[in-house]
Amino acid sequence: MATLLIKNARNIIAMDAGRNEYPGGSLFADGQEIKAIGKDIPYEDADTVIDAAGKIVYPGLINTHHHLYQTFTRNIPWAQDVELFDWLLTLYDIWRHMRPEDVYLSALVGLGELLKTGCTTASDHFYCFPNAVSGELIDEEIRAAAELGIRFYPTRGSMNLGRSAGGLPPDEVTQPMDVILKDTQRVVETYHDASKFSMLRVGVAPCSPFSVSEDLLRESAVLARSYGVRLHTHLAETKDEENFCLARKGLRPLEYMEKTGWTGPDVWYAHGIHFNRDEIRRMGSCGCGVAHCPSSNMKLSSGVFPLVEMLQAGVNVGLGVDGSASNDASNLLGEVRQAYLLHKLNVGHLGPTAEESLWLGTVGSSRVLGWEDAIGSLEVGKAADLFMIDAGRLDYAGALFDDKALPVVAGISQNVDMTVVGGRVVVKDGQLTNIDERRVAAWAQAAATRMVEVAARHSGVDYYKRRQR
Repeated sequence: MATLLIKNARNIIAMDAGRNEYPGGSLFADGQEIKAIGKDIPYEDADTVIDAAGKIVYPGLINTHHHLYQTFTRNIPWAQDVELFDWLLTLYDIWRHMRPEDVYLSALVGLGELLKTGCTTASDHFYCFPNAVSGELIDEEIRAAAELGIRFYPTRGSMNLGRSAGGLPPDEVTQPMDVILKDTQRVVETYHDASKFSMLRVGVAPCSPFSVSEDLLRESAVLARSYGVRLHTHLAETKDEENFCLARKGLRPLEYMEKTGWTGPDVWYAHGIHFNRDEIRRMGSCGCGVAHCPSSNMKLSSGVFPLVEMLQAGVNVGLGVDGSASNDASNLLGEVRQAYLLHKLNVGHLGPTAEESLWLGTVGSSRVLGWEDAIGSLEVGKAADLFMIDAGRLDYAGALFDDKALPVVAGISQNVDMTVVGGRVVVKDGQLTNIDERRVAAWAQAAATRMVEVAARHSGVDYYKRRQR
Protein backbone atom coordinates (compact mmCIF):
# COMPACT_ATOMS: atom_id res chain seq x y z
CA MET A 1 0.00 0.00 0.00
CA ALA A 2 1.10 3.57 -0.66
CA THR A 3 2.40 5.58 2.27
CA LEU A 4 1.98 9.27 3.09
CA LEU A 5 4.08 11.55 5.30
CA ILE A 6 2.95 15.07 6.21
CA LYS A 7 5.75 16.77 8.10
CA ASN A 8 6.61 20.02 9.85
CA ALA A 9 3.04 21.36 10.02
CA ARG A 10 2.46 24.66 11.74
CA ASN A 11 -0.10 22.70 13.71
CA ILE A 12 -2.18 19.53 13.55
CA ILE A 13 -5.64 19.84 15.12
CA ALA A 14 -6.61 16.29 16.05
CA MET A 15 -10.18 16.81 17.36
CA ASP A 16 -9.67 13.62 19.39
CA ALA A 17 -11.11 13.06 22.86
CA GLY A 18 -8.27 15.03 24.42
CA ARG A 19 -8.61 17.86 21.87
CA ASN A 20 -4.88 17.51 21.20
CA GLU A 21 -2.84 19.83 19.01
CA TYR A 22 0.60 19.08 17.57
CA PRO A 23 2.50 22.29 16.78
CA GLY A 24 5.35 21.46 14.41
CA GLY A 25 3.90 17.97 14.12
CA SER A 26 3.87 15.25 11.48
CA LEU A 27 1.50 12.49 10.39
CA PHE A 28 2.29 9.15 8.74
CA ALA A 29 -0.26 6.91 7.00
CA ASP A 30 0.13 3.48 5.48
CA GLY A 31 -2.63 3.05 2.92
CA GLN A 32 -5.68 4.71 4.42
CA GLU A 33 -4.69 4.25 8.06
CA ILE A 34 -2.85 6.72 10.26
CA LYS A 35 0.06 4.93 11.90
CA ALA A 36 1.71 7.80 13.74
CA ILE A 37 0.96 11.42 14.62
CA GLY A 38 2.91 13.87 16.76
CA LYS A 39 5.96 16.05 17.08
CA ASP A 40 8.60 13.32 16.80
CA ILE A 41 7.48 10.25 14.87
CA PRO A 42 9.78 7.46 13.63
CA TYR A 43 9.16 8.06 9.92
CA GLU A 44 11.29 10.14 7.60
CA ASP A 45 10.22 8.94 4.17
CA ALA A 46 7.11 7.76 2.31
CA ASP A 47 5.77 7.33 -1.21
CA THR A 48 4.26 10.81 -0.91
CA VAL A 49 5.96 13.39 1.29
CA ILE A 50 4.30 16.74 1.95
CA ASP A 51 6.22 19.54 3.62
CA ALA A 52 3.45 21.27 5.56
CA ALA A 53 5.53 24.16 6.89
CA GLY A 54 3.18 27.06 7.52
CA LYS A 55 0.11 24.83 7.06
CA ILE A 56 -2.52 23.84 9.62
CA VAL A 57 -3.96 20.33 9.35
CA TYR A 58 -7.55 19.51 10.35
CA PRO A 59 -9.67 16.34 10.24
CA GLY A 60 -11.75 16.08 7.09
CA LEU A 61 -15.27 17.44 7.41
CA ILE A 62 -18.23 15.06 7.10
CA ASN A 63 -21.44 16.04 5.32
CA THR A 64 -24.47 14.21 6.74
CA HIS A 65 -27.18 15.46 4.35
CA HIS A 66 -27.18 16.61 0.73
CA HIS A 67 -29.14 16.40 -2.53
CA LEU A 68 -26.45 16.52 -5.19
CA TYR A 69 -28.89 16.45 -8.11
CA GLN A 70 -30.17 19.86 -6.99
CA THR A 71 -26.86 21.46 -7.95
CA PHE A 72 -28.37 22.24 -11.37
CA THR A 73 -31.20 24.32 -9.89
CA ARG A 74 -29.20 26.80 -7.85
CA ASN A 75 -30.00 30.48 -8.04
CA ILE A 76 -33.28 29.99 -9.97
CA PRO A 77 -35.02 33.38 -9.64
CA TRP A 78 -38.54 31.88 -9.64
CA ALA A 79 -37.63 29.64 -6.68
CA GLN A 80 -36.10 32.39 -4.55
CA ASP A 81 -37.90 33.99 -1.61
CA VAL A 82 -40.33 31.12 -1.00
CA GLU A 83 -40.67 28.56 1.78
CA LEU A 84 -40.17 24.82 1.49
CA PHE A 85 -43.44 23.54 0.00
CA ASP A 86 -43.66 26.26 -2.69
CA TRP A 87 -39.94 25.87 -3.35
CA LEU A 88 -40.37 22.14 -3.89
CA LEU A 89 -43.43 22.55 -6.11
CA THR A 90 -41.46 24.90 -8.35
CA LEU A 91 -38.37 22.72 -8.64
CA TYR A 92 -40.15 19.39 -9.05
CA ASP A 93 -41.24 20.67 -12.46
CA ILE A 94 -37.59 21.17 -13.41
CA TRP A 95 -36.21 18.01 -11.79
CA ARG A 96 -38.67 15.85 -13.75
CA HIS A 97 -36.55 16.61 -16.83
CA MET A 98 -33.29 15.20 -15.39
CA ARG A 99 -31.27 12.75 -17.45
CA PRO A 100 -28.64 10.31 -16.13
CA GLU A 101 -25.87 12.56 -17.44
CA ASP A 102 -27.32 15.47 -15.43
CA VAL A 103 -27.12 13.41 -12.24
CA TYR A 104 -23.49 12.48 -12.97
CA LEU A 105 -22.45 16.05 -13.73
CA SER A 106 -24.32 17.59 -10.82
CA ALA A 107 -22.59 15.11 -8.52
CA LEU A 108 -19.17 15.99 -9.97
CA VAL A 109 -19.84 19.66 -9.29
CA GLY A 110 -21.36 19.25 -5.84
CA LEU A 111 -18.85 16.71 -4.55
CA GLY A 112 -16.01 18.68 -6.11
CA GLU A 113 -17.08 21.81 -4.27
CA LEU A 114 -17.31 19.82 -1.03
CA LEU A 115 -13.74 18.53 -1.46
CA LYS A 116 -12.50 22.07 -2.13
CA THR A 117 -14.02 23.19 1.17
CA GLY A 118 -12.43 20.48 3.30
CA CYS A 119 -15.12 17.78 3.16
CA THR A 120 -13.76 14.24 2.85
CA THR A 121 -16.94 12.19 3.44
CA ALA A 122 -20.32 13.06 1.95
CA SER A 123 -23.71 11.51 2.45
CA ASP A 124 -26.32 12.13 -0.24
CA HIS A 125 -30.10 11.66 -0.30
CA PHE A 126 -31.27 10.89 -3.84
CA TYR A 127 -35.04 10.47 -4.07
CA CYS A 128 -36.22 12.00 -7.38
CA PHE A 129 -36.73 9.43 -10.16
CA PRO A 130 -38.55 10.95 -13.17
CA ASN A 131 -40.83 8.67 -15.17
CA ALA A 132 -39.38 7.29 -18.43
CA VAL A 133 -35.80 7.85 -17.18
CA SER A 134 -33.45 5.07 -16.09
CA GLY A 135 -34.02 4.10 -12.46
CA GLU A 136 -30.32 3.59 -11.93
CA LEU A 137 -29.63 7.26 -11.30
CA ILE A 138 -27.91 6.83 -7.95
CA ASP A 139 -25.28 4.82 -9.85
CA GLU A 140 -24.31 8.02 -11.67
CA GLU A 141 -23.54 9.74 -8.38
CA ILE A 142 -21.47 6.78 -7.26
CA ARG A 143 -19.49 6.96 -10.52
CA ALA A 144 -18.76 10.65 -9.96
CA ALA A 145 -17.66 10.09 -6.35
CA ALA A 146 -15.23 7.37 -7.39
CA GLU A 147 -13.66 9.63 -10.02
CA LEU A 148 -13.15 12.46 -7.53
CA GLY A 149 -11.85 10.22 -4.74
CA ILE A 150 -14.28 11.29 -2.01
CA ARG A 151 -15.57 8.91 0.67
CA PHE A 152 -19.24 8.53 -0.21
CA TYR A 153 -22.40 7.57 1.66
CA PRO A 154 -25.34 7.73 -0.79
CA THR A 155 -28.81 6.85 0.45
CA ARG A 156 -31.37 5.37 -1.93
CA GLY A 157 -34.32 7.71 -1.49
CA SER A 158 -37.86 7.33 -2.75
CA MET A 159 -41.25 8.96 -3.22
CA ASN A 160 -44.45 7.01 -3.86
CA LEU A 161 -47.08 9.42 -2.53
CA GLY A 162 -47.84 11.71 -5.48
CA ARG A 163 -50.41 14.46 -5.77
CA SER A 164 -53.11 12.07 -6.96
CA ALA A 165 -52.78 10.24 -3.62
CA GLY A 166 -52.67 13.40 -1.49
CA GLY A 167 -48.89 13.87 -1.39
CA LEU A 168 -46.88 16.91 -2.39
CA PRO A 169 -44.76 15.78 -5.39
CA PRO A 170 -46.18 15.38 -8.91
CA ASP A 171 -46.88 11.77 -9.84
CA GLU A 172 -44.27 12.04 -12.61
CA VAL A 173 -41.38 11.94 -10.09
CA THR A 174 -42.72 9.11 -7.93
CA GLN A 175 -42.35 5.34 -8.27
CA PRO A 176 -44.46 2.33 -7.24
CA MET A 177 -43.46 0.76 -3.93
CA ASP A 178 -42.42 -2.56 -5.45
CA VAL A 179 -40.08 -0.81 -7.90
CA ILE A 180 -38.57 1.23 -5.06
CA LEU A 181 -37.93 -1.74 -2.81
CA LYS A 182 -36.47 -3.86 -5.59
CA ASP A 183 -34.03 -1.16 -6.67
CA THR A 184 -33.12 -0.32 -3.07
CA GLN A 185 -32.20 -3.95 -2.56
CA ARG A 186 -30.11 -3.83 -5.76
CA VAL A 187 -28.24 -0.72 -4.63
CA VAL A 188 -27.44 -2.16 -1.20
CA GLU A 189 -26.34 -5.53 -2.58
CA THR A 190 -24.26 -3.96 -5.36
CA TYR A 191 -22.51 -1.16 -3.54
CA HIS A 192 -22.62 -1.27 0.26
CA ASP A 193 -19.24 -1.95 1.87
CA ALA A 194 -19.39 -2.07 5.66
CA SER A 195 -15.62 -2.33 6.19
CA LYS A 196 -13.92 0.20 8.45
CA PHE A 197 -12.15 2.13 5.70
CA SER A 198 -14.85 1.67 3.08
CA MET A 199 -15.04 4.32 0.37
CA LEU A 200 -18.73 3.56 -0.21
CA ARG A 201 -21.50 2.81 2.23
CA VAL A 202 -25.21 2.89 1.37
CA GLY A 203 -28.36 3.80 3.32
CA VAL A 204 -32.13 3.57 2.81
CA ALA A 205 -33.97 6.88 2.69
CA PRO A 206 -37.69 7.40 1.87
CA CYS A 207 -37.98 11.13 1.31
CA SER A 208 -40.42 12.57 3.86
CA PRO A 209 -43.79 12.05 5.56
CA PHE A 210 -45.52 14.11 2.85
CA SER A 211 -44.10 12.16 -0.11
CA VAL A 212 -44.10 8.49 0.94
CA SER A 213 -46.77 6.10 2.17
CA GLU A 214 -46.88 4.50 5.60
CA ASP A 215 -46.38 1.09 4.00
CA LEU A 216 -43.22 2.26 2.24
CA LEU A 217 -41.80 3.61 5.49
CA ARG A 218 -42.42 0.29 7.24
CA GLU A 219 -41.10 -1.90 4.43
CA SER A 220 -38.02 0.30 3.91
CA ALA A 221 -37.12 -0.03 7.58
CA VAL A 222 -37.50 -3.81 7.43
CA LEU A 223 -35.35 -4.00 4.29
CA ALA A 224 -32.61 -1.76 5.71
CA ARG A 225 -32.36 -3.71 8.93
CA SER A 226 -32.29 -7.03 7.13
CA TYR A 227 -29.05 -5.82 5.48
CA GLY A 228 -27.69 -3.95 8.50
CA VAL A 229 -27.67 -0.54 6.79
CA ARG A 230 -28.77 2.80 8.21
CA LEU A 231 -32.04 4.67 7.69
CA HIS A 232 -32.44 8.34 6.78
CA THR A 233 -35.33 10.73 6.06
CA HIS A 234 -36.43 14.36 6.39
CA LEU A 235 -38.30 15.11 9.59
CA ALA A 236 -39.67 18.10 11.51
CA GLU A 237 -38.28 20.54 8.95
CA THR A 238 -41.30 22.86 8.76
CA LYS A 239 -44.63 23.59 10.41
CA ASP A 240 -46.29 22.63 7.10
CA GLU A 241 -44.94 19.10 7.53
CA GLU A 242 -46.18 18.98 11.11
CA ASN A 243 -49.64 20.09 10.01
CA PHE A 244 -49.64 17.49 7.21
CA CYS A 245 -48.87 14.69 9.68
CA LEU A 246 -51.50 15.88 12.14
CA ALA A 247 -54.14 16.19 9.41
CA ARG A 248 -53.38 12.90 7.64
CA LYS A 249 -52.24 10.66 10.50
CA GLY A 250 -53.39 12.38 13.66
CA LEU A 251 -49.79 12.19 14.87
CA ARG A 252 -46.87 14.55 15.22
CA PRO A 253 -43.92 13.73 12.92
CA LEU A 254 -41.84 11.92 15.54
CA GLU A 255 -44.87 9.93 16.73
CA TYR A 256 -45.39 8.86 13.13
CA MET A 257 -41.77 7.71 12.93
CA GLU A 258 -42.13 5.78 16.17
CA LYS A 259 -45.27 4.09 14.84
CA THR A 260 -43.54 3.00 11.61
CA GLY A 261 -40.30 1.71 13.17
CA TRP A 262 -38.18 4.72 12.30
CA THR A 263 -36.40 5.36 15.59
CA GLY A 264 -33.20 3.91 17.01
CA PRO A 265 -29.41 4.24 16.81
CA ASP A 266 -29.46 3.28 13.10
CA VAL A 267 -31.69 6.25 12.15
CA TRP A 268 -30.81 9.84 11.39
CA TYR A 269 -33.13 12.65 10.36
CA ALA A 270 -32.48 15.74 8.28
CA HIS A 271 -33.29 19.17 9.78
CA GLY A 272 -35.19 18.29 12.99
CA ILE A 273 -36.23 21.86 13.77
CA HIS A 274 -39.75 21.50 15.15
CA PHE A 275 -39.41 18.95 17.94
CA ASN A 276 -40.70 19.69 21.43
CA ARG A 277 -38.71 19.03 24.60
CA ASP A 278 -40.21 15.61 25.25
CA GLU A 279 -39.51 14.53 21.68
CA ILE A 280 -35.91 15.67 21.96
CA ARG A 281 -35.58 13.66 25.16
CA ARG A 282 -37.00 10.56 23.45
CA MET A 283 -34.61 10.98 20.53
CA GLY A 284 -31.67 11.14 22.88
CA SER A 285 -32.86 8.02 24.67
CA CYS A 286 -33.24 5.96 21.50
CA GLY A 287 -29.95 7.09 19.90
CA CYS A 288 -31.33 8.89 16.83
CA GLY A 289 -29.13 11.36 14.99
CA VAL A 290 -29.92 14.63 13.21
CA ALA A 291 -28.26 16.44 10.32
CA HIS A 292 -28.30 20.16 11.10
CA CYS A 293 -28.44 22.27 7.91
CA PRO A 294 -28.22 25.91 9.03
CA SER A 295 -27.95 27.71 5.66
CA SER A 296 -30.86 25.83 4.12
CA ASN A 297 -33.03 26.38 7.18
CA MET A 298 -32.33 30.11 7.06
CA LYS A 299 -32.88 30.49 3.32
CA LEU A 300 -36.21 28.64 3.33
CA SER A 301 -37.33 30.34 6.58
CA SER A 302 -37.85 26.93 8.15
CA GLY A 303 -36.75 27.87 11.65
CA VAL A 304 -33.78 27.51 14.01
CA PHE A 305 -32.56 24.06 15.00
CA PRO A 306 -32.60 23.57 18.83
CA LEU A 307 -28.93 22.68 18.96
CA VAL A 308 -28.23 23.22 22.65
CA GLU A 309 -31.28 21.21 23.73
CA MET A 310 -30.36 18.40 21.33
CA LEU A 311 -26.81 18.09 22.61
CA GLN A 312 -27.90 18.27 26.25
CA ALA A 313 -30.34 15.41 25.61
CA GLY A 314 -27.61 13.24 24.08
CA VAL A 315 -28.87 13.40 20.50
CA ASN A 316 -26.13 12.81 17.93
CA VAL A 317 -25.85 16.00 15.84
CA GLY A 318 -23.79 16.58 12.70
CA LEU A 319 -23.79 19.13 9.91
CA GLY A 320 -25.13 19.01 6.36
CA VAL A 321 -25.27 21.44 3.49
CA ASP A 322 -28.66 20.11 2.31
CA GLY A 323 -29.45 20.42 -1.39
CA SER A 324 -27.30 22.93 -3.19
CA ALA A 325 -30.48 24.63 -4.41
CA SER A 326 -31.65 25.43 -0.88
CA ASN A 327 -28.48 27.28 0.02
CA ASP A 328 -26.86 27.61 -3.43
CA ALA A 329 -23.57 26.08 -2.32
CA SER A 330 -21.97 22.75 -1.42
CA ASN A 331 -19.67 24.27 1.16
CA LEU A 332 -19.39 22.35 4.41
CA LEU A 333 -16.78 24.62 5.95
CA GLY A 334 -19.31 27.38 5.31
CA GLU A 335 -21.91 25.39 7.26
CA VAL A 336 -19.51 25.11 10.20
CA ARG A 337 -19.29 28.90 10.22
CA GLN A 338 -23.04 29.34 9.78
CA ALA A 339 -23.75 27.04 12.72
CA TYR A 340 -21.35 29.05 14.84
CA LEU A 341 -22.92 32.40 13.93
CA LEU A 342 -26.58 31.30 13.90
CA HIS A 343 -26.52 29.92 17.41
CA LYS A 344 -24.52 32.87 18.74
CA LEU A 345 -27.38 35.03 17.47
CA ASN A 346 -30.07 32.69 18.78
CA VAL A 347 -28.80 31.77 22.26
CA GLY A 348 -25.80 34.02 22.84
CA HIS A 349 -22.96 32.61 24.94
CA LEU A 350 -24.79 29.27 25.21
CA GLY A 351 -24.17 28.68 21.53
CA PRO A 352 -21.19 26.61 20.34
CA THR A 353 -17.72 28.06 20.25
CA ALA A 354 -15.88 28.03 16.92
CA GLU A 355 -14.04 24.88 18.02
CA GLU A 356 -17.31 23.22 19.04
CA SER A 357 -18.80 24.08 15.66
CA LEU A 358 -15.81 22.40 14.00
CA TRP A 359 -16.46 19.40 16.26
CA LEU A 360 -20.03 19.19 14.93
CA GLY A 361 -18.74 18.95 11.37
CA THR A 362 -16.15 16.29 12.22
CA VAL A 363 -16.71 14.10 15.29
CA GLY A 364 -20.41 14.94 15.58
CA SER A 365 -21.06 14.09 11.95
CA SER A 366 -19.10 10.82 12.20
CA ARG A 367 -21.39 9.73 15.03
CA VAL A 368 -24.51 10.57 13.03
CA LEU A 369 -23.28 8.27 10.25
CA GLY A 370 -22.19 5.57 12.71
CA TRP A 371 -18.62 5.79 11.44
CA GLU A 372 -16.74 7.24 14.40
CA ASP A 373 -14.34 4.30 14.52
CA ALA A 374 -12.67 5.45 11.30
CA ILE A 375 -13.38 9.12 10.55
CA GLY A 376 -13.96 12.43 12.31
CA SER A 377 -10.63 12.89 14.09
CA LEU A 378 -6.92 12.49 13.41
CA GLU A 379 -5.47 9.72 15.56
CA VAL A 380 -3.66 6.43 15.17
CA GLY A 381 -5.93 3.75 13.74
CA LYS A 382 -8.25 6.16 11.93
CA ALA A 383 -8.36 7.20 8.29
CA ALA A 384 -5.98 9.78 6.86
CA ASP A 385 -8.86 12.07 5.91
CA LEU A 386 -7.86 15.69 6.36
CA PHE A 387 -7.63 19.18 4.95
CA MET A 388 -4.96 21.85 5.18
CA ILE A 389 -4.97 25.61 5.08
CA ASP A 390 -2.00 27.88 4.48
CA ALA A 391 -1.71 30.17 7.48
CA GLY A 392 0.34 32.58 5.37
CA ARG A 393 -2.63 33.55 3.19
CA LEU A 394 -3.82 37.15 3.32
CA ASP A 395 -7.21 35.87 4.57
CA TYR A 396 -5.61 34.92 7.89
CA ALA A 397 -3.28 37.87 8.48
CA GLY A 398 -3.92 39.28 11.95
CA ALA A 399 -5.90 36.18 12.97
CA LEU A 400 -3.22 33.61 13.91
CA PHE A 401 -4.04 33.37 17.60
CA ASP A 402 -6.28 30.29 17.79
CA ASP A 403 -5.63 27.58 15.21
CA LYS A 404 -8.69 25.55 16.20
CA ALA A 405 -11.03 28.45 15.53
CA LEU A 406 -9.20 29.94 12.54
CA PRO A 407 -11.06 28.42 9.55
CA VAL A 408 -14.41 29.05 11.28
CA VAL A 409 -13.99 32.72 12.17
CA ALA A 410 -11.63 33.95 9.42
CA GLY A 411 -10.90 33.31 5.75
CA ILE A 412 -14.56 33.07 4.82
CA SER A 413 -13.90 32.33 1.14
CA GLN A 414 -13.70 28.80 2.65
CA ASN A 415 -11.64 27.06 -0.07
CA VAL A 416 -8.84 25.03 1.46
CA ASP A 417 -5.34 24.50 0.11
CA MET A 418 -5.21 20.71 0.24
CA THR A 419 -7.62 17.83 0.89
CA VAL A 420 -6.53 14.24 1.50
CA VAL A 421 -8.94 11.28 1.53
CA GLY A 422 -7.70 7.88 2.67
CA GLY A 423 -4.09 9.00 2.31
CA ARG A 424 -4.55 10.28 -1.26
CA VAL A 425 -4.32 13.94 -2.27
CA VAL A 426 -7.54 14.95 -4.04
CA VAL A 427 -7.21 18.73 -3.76
CA LYS A 428 -3.83 20.40 -4.26
CA ASP A 429 -3.20 24.16 -4.24
CA GLY A 430 -6.96 24.63 -4.03
CA GLN A 431 -7.72 22.64 -7.20
CA LEU A 432 -9.20 19.18 -7.71
CA THR A 433 -6.53 16.74 -8.84
CA ASN A 434 -8.70 14.19 -10.67
CA ILE A 435 -10.82 16.31 -13.04
CA ASP A 436 -10.47 19.36 -15.27
CA GLU A 437 -12.55 21.85 -13.29
CA ARG A 438 -13.08 24.36 -16.12
CA ARG A 439 -14.16 21.69 -18.57
CA VAL A 440 -16.60 20.14 -16.08
CA ALA A 441 -18.00 23.54 -15.12
CA ALA A 442 -18.78 24.42 -18.74
CA TRP A 443 -20.25 20.98 -19.43
CA ALA A 444 -22.38 21.17 -16.28
CA GLN A 445 -23.72 24.67 -16.94
CA ALA A 446 -24.78 23.67 -20.45
CA ALA A 447 -26.67 20.68 -19.02
CA ALA A 448 -28.31 22.79 -16.31
CA THR A 449 -29.42 25.40 -18.87
CA ARG A 450 -30.95 22.70 -21.06
CA MET A 451 -32.85 21.20 -18.13
CA VAL A 452 -34.31 24.55 -17.03
CA GLU A 453 -35.26 25.61 -20.55
CA VAL A 454 -36.96 22.29 -21.31
CA ALA A 455 -38.93 22.67 -18.08
CA ALA A 456 -39.91 26.23 -19.04
CA ARG A 457 -41.30 25.06 -22.38
CA HIS A 458 -43.37 22.34 -20.72
CA SER A 459 -44.65 24.39 -17.78
CA GLY A 460 -44.95 27.83 -19.34
CA VAL A 461 -43.09 29.34 -16.36
CA ASP A 462 -40.29 31.86 -16.91
CA TYR A 463 -37.85 30.59 -14.29
CA TYR A 464 -35.49 33.49 -15.00
CA LYS A 465 -37.95 35.95 -13.44
CA ARG A 466 -38.64 36.45 -9.75
CA ARG A 467 -42.16 36.00 -8.44
CA GLN A 468 -44.18 39.11 -7.69
CA ARG A 469 -44.46 39.66 -3.96
